[in-house]
Amino acid sequence: MPVIRSNLKEVMKQYDPKLSIRKLAKDVDYHFDSIRRMYKDEMVQYPRDLLLKLCIYFNIQPAQLIVMEDDGYRDCAIDESDGYQGESNERKTTRN
Repeated sequence: MPVIRSNLKEVMKQYDPKLSIRKLAKDVDYHFDSIRRMYKDEMVQYPRDLLLKLCIYFNIQPAQLIVMEDDGYRDCAIDESDGYQGESNERKTTRN
């Protein structure tokens, strides 16, 4: 199943391998902890103002900061050829 991930760590390495999270936070005037969470891919939601500041700072598009990847997990599809019949959505009614 695909997942959304932060690519900030890679963007920072390409931009300047010596750039620290603390310096980036100071340069874009944003909370250190928010930058750190994005760097470590621990963010649940990405604030638009942060994305904008980072895009301007690195001169990139948002798609370079946030990427979709396959996490390797596969949904288990039920194969009816293995004998599994499943439950029918139809109701059987009996009349007396």
